[in-house]
Amino acid sequence: MLENKLAFRIACIATLLAFIVILLGATTRLKDAGLGCPDWPGCYGKAIVPHQLTSTIFANHTINQNKAWIEMVHRYAAATLILLCFATFILILHKRKLPHQPVKTAFLLLVLLFLQGLLGKWTVTLQLHPIIVLSHLLGGISLLSLLWILLLRLSPFLRTSHDCKEKKTRYWAIISLIIVLIQIMLGGWTSSNYAAFICPDFPRCQGQWWPTMNFSEAFHLWLNANKNFEGGLLSSNARTAIQIVHRIGAIITTASIIFLSYKLKKLNAHKTLQIISNLLIICLALQITFGILNVIWLLPLPVAIAHNGVAVCLLLLLITLNYFLNSEYFIKII
Repeated sequence: MLENKLAFRIACIATLLAFIVILLGATTRLKDAGLGCPDWPGCYGKAIVPHQLTSTIFANHTINQNKAWIEMVHRYAAATLILLCFATFILILHKRKLPHQPVKTAFLLLVLLFLQGLLGKWTVTLQLHPIIVLSHLLGGISLLSLLWILLLRLSPFLRTSHDCKEKKTRYWAIISLIIVLIQIMLGGWTSSNYAAFICPDFPRCQGQWWPTMNFSEAFHLWLNANKNFEGGLLSSNARTAIQIVHRIGAIITTASIIFLSYKLKKLNAHKTLQIISNLLIICLALQITFGILNVIWLLPLPVAIAHNGVAVCLLLLLITLNYFLNSEYFIKII
């Protein structure tokens, strides 16, 4: 039985919206609309995209209505998400005397919201600096993950005991979660440095298995912050290195998830574990397919957005699996 029904329902809506905001963020990056509005939080000093410029502050700018609206829709959705998260926090705090109320998780959610707001501002003011763009992406994913954990904490369905065989898989589940997180970071670094187009062929890159690459430039995190990074500033060799590392990460991720799914199937354990195992394989197959199609079809928008969405689904599945296997630790920590 749900102990805080209203908080659970609002958290469900917030979680869905957080997922949508991540996809809107991906759309903003893929459409090169990150600087569609050169100021923050408004757009050319207005709450909505203006039809023409009236301020001398933006005299050197030209409004691209399409890009500006893409960016502002993303901001409107993010602002709505903040209100829903705050409402969830208030409802959990109000019912804090009830058992199993994740008050610490709710407080952490507020802190993360504040940091994510700052990163959203810096993404614009620092003109799409790759490390800020990546941090903003990871902040959005962290926010969604925390909301998902909040739902699991508020829900009674996964509060159960585990046998010894199930507990043996917890280490593989943690390792797979870490690997997927690293791969998402590599994907974000690829996107923020505009390295997705550098290898137009698959499985080779530029007709070679190991093309010329510059790893030191590729992973030099803090570049000159006074530049405009729209379109990317790295050399082709550096972008090639980023793309190749991302592909190697995909191979490692694939192997880890297949092995984890095999371990879960071998247990022949709880039905929930079997469902998660099946969903992991389905999402993995989709993710590999979308990744290959992104290269072959030169990053079509629907496929690229789907690639981002399935990566998040993989992460949420692994969080659910880890919660199921380690719920007592989750409750103690957050």
